[in-house]
Amino acid sequence: MAAWRAFLRAHAALTRALEAELLAEQDLPLASYDVLVQLAEAPGRRLRMTELADAVLLSRSGVTRLVDRLEKGGLVARCPVETDGRGVAARLTDAGLDRLRTASRTHLRGVATYFGDRLDDADLGVLERISRRLADQRP
Repeated sequence: MAAWRAFLRAHAALTRALEAELLAEQDLPLASYDVLVQLAEAPGRRLRMTELADAVLLSRSGVTRLVDRLEKGGLVARCPVETDGRGVAARLTDAGLDRLRTASRTHLRGVATYFGDRLDDADLGVLERISRRLADQRP
């Protein structure tokens, strides 16, 4: 249980620090940044809403509300899924890609400061192996 609690505390501390920096410097919540990253990395810079929800670990209703806010800011646009008349996808706009590029400087600096700089290469290798093993588990 000590390892579990330490893992949870570390995750919460890192997430809080990264969120605070993104909000202070970019006025962008971490969840919004994550949506922009997922869309930027997707083919055609678009994902079905269900795929986006899975990628950012949010419920469908949670990702819908988040995309609503990003759409109002012109960072994301909704579009139909070409192969499914009922399906809806979120697409990263050019403005969204520009916003992501700017915000990524803050985020990557924070990841280096709060994470990468505190661990040596051996620690990072072990942590990556453990994290992959834990992520690959099926419920």
